[in-house]
Amino acid sequence: QASGFTCDAITVAPYMGADSVQPFLAFPGKWAIVLALTSNKGSDDFQLLTDSTNTRLFEKVLQTTSTWGTTDNMMYVVGATKAEMLKDIRKIVPGHFLLVPGVGAQGGDLNAVATYGLNDHCGLLVNASRSILFASGGTDFAEKAALEARSMQQEMARILLNNHLI
Repeated sequence: QASGFTCDAITVAPYMGADSVQPFLAFPGKWAIVLALTSNKGSDDFQLLTDSTNTRLFEKVLQTTSTWGTTDNMMYVVGATKAEMLKDIRKIVPGHFLLVPGVGAQGGDLNAVATYGLNDHCGLLVNASRSILFASGGTDFAEKAALEARSMQQEMARILLNNHLI
């Protein structure tokens, strides 16, 4: 075991098995974020493949890895561009946090993510990068980026309020 884990979370790939993920689950107050269903187009090459029981690979990843950790030390990456699949994901991991990248410039919709992904304590850590990073290429970058970030924060606050989560 490493002497320190100086970050709050680390993203891990589950494909090497429990023995490659579980060491990261041993740090109290830290998170392992397991790749489950990513937003990139190439993810369909593998993550949507089905087995003989019609279970998609990302679903098998969720089913298996959910036994490795808890809702207090493991969350999952689920791309915002596949928001409708959050309904299926919530059936498998209803209490886990989901790190949801891809809202904004990548095409993910915050309202759709919330509709399918919210649980009774929110359970979403939504990430928008490009829409904020590329809000402006000019000298007004800081102001435009701040406006974009604030707009998303306010939209999420409205969603949480409407769902009685704040």
